[in-house]
Amino acid sequence: MSLGHICRRDVVTVRPDATVSEVTRIMEEKNLGSVIVTGEGDRFGIVTDRDIALRVVNRSLDPVRTPIEDVMTQDLVLTLREDMGLFEALEQIRKSAVRRFPVVDVEGRLVGIITLDDIIRLLGKEIAGVASVIENEGPVF
Repeated sequence: MSLGHICRRDVVTVRPDATVSEVTRIMEEKNLGSVIVTGEGDRFGIVTDRDIALRVVNRSLDPVRTPIEDVMTQDLVLTLREDMGLFEALEQIRKSAVRRFPVVDVEGRLVGIITLDDIIRLLGKEIAGVASVIENEGPVF
């Protein structure tokens, strides 16, 4: 199964000039821990609730005046291709200390997002399905 089939395609994006206050309002309304910041062309970054806590609140910046591009992560550690299989992606994920991953097409355009939580839920469902098969095939006591 490729990431293109399992990633969330309804990615919430904001422009780099959106203020921290605007972005946190969106995150609260949509119950999100991160949003993708879209820039020129195929360039993008990400901002998380943790980024806001550490880079805005901790530094006493004004969220109404601070543009999100000043606090977002611009150089993403890892993006994943939509044509990657789940296990190939997990190999890449293990090497990073990141929980949220933009998913891009072969040309590097943003097509979705996948989180470690998404992957754990998916693997949990798969394991439950396998356990059900084993239980149905096993001996009856």
